[in-house]
Amino acid sequence: MPTKEPEWTEVIEPHGHILDLKLKELWKYRDLIYLFVHRDFVAQYKQTILGPAWHFIQPLFTTITFTIIFGKIAQMSTDGVPPFIFYMSGIVIWTYFSGVLTATSGTFTGNAGIFGKVYFPRLAIPVAHVVSKLIAFAIQFVFFLFFLGYFIWKGADIHPNIWIIATPLLLLMMAGFGFGLGMIISALTTRYRDLTVLVGFGVQLLMYASPVIYPLSALSEEWRFWMGLNPIAPVIELFRYAYLGAGSLNLLMLGTSFLIIAVILFIGILMFNKTERTFMDTV
Repeated sequence: MPTKEPEWTEVIEPHGHILDLKLKELWKYRDLIYLFVHRDFVAQYKQTILGPAWHFIQPLFTTITFTIIFGKIAQMSTDGVPPFIFYMSGIVIWTYFSGVLTATSGTFTGNAGIFGKVYFPRLAIPVAHVVSKLIAFAIQFVFFLFFLGYFIWKGADIHPNIWIIATPLLLLMMAGFGFGLGMIISALTTRYRDLTVLVGFGVQLLMYASPVIYPLSALSEEWRFWMGLNPIAPVIELFRYAYLGAGSLNLLMLGTSFLIIAVILFIGILMFNKTERTFMDTV
């Protein structure tokens, strides 16, 4: 009797072309993404004494440092808002972007051992980074809301407004920019390892080139124009405007930022998809 060929339940095929992202596979491997999210969130502070409390300690100490150096010593403008809550608002949303960028930029070099042994959608790991950093942001955001309520209760010149509803959009933009830029860097680091060293340094420089420690109103018209080329600037500015009533609302700048982020995200996914095919030969 002829041997009956086995019926395969899953067939793994290479990407047909650079735009073949196989995004449906991400949903099929959602349990694996959950495990990666759990790994990222738990392993970050594993075997530390304070554990998840570092999610509160880091923004608190950074805010105190900025308040002393830039608020008290340098006496930089905060648009009439108490310096402590002004700096914390910028730090909280900036930390989410920088966390996504830093984690995503090491996708290929940091997971080469896993990629070389078993198949799963490679996008699962950077997506897991975005989700795990979002959980960390949620914790710090609640911390921020606690201090926000305290300053409002003390009668500070703080005026939250209807633009609070734009928070999901702002987070989506920050996640998209960090995700896209991180995947571009991750694709390049398979050949140029120097970028892994420059990421941390570059993130620090980008922070000072963004309105984290100063409002856009403190800049001249010329510098505001150049700041408009930074996709992060209008996001941070609108976040402060929504929760503190400080800063400015520039929808044109925000729309330009959204388009720039969309382009960077698209380029990042394409480069990630292209590098995925041959990165094991260069890592």
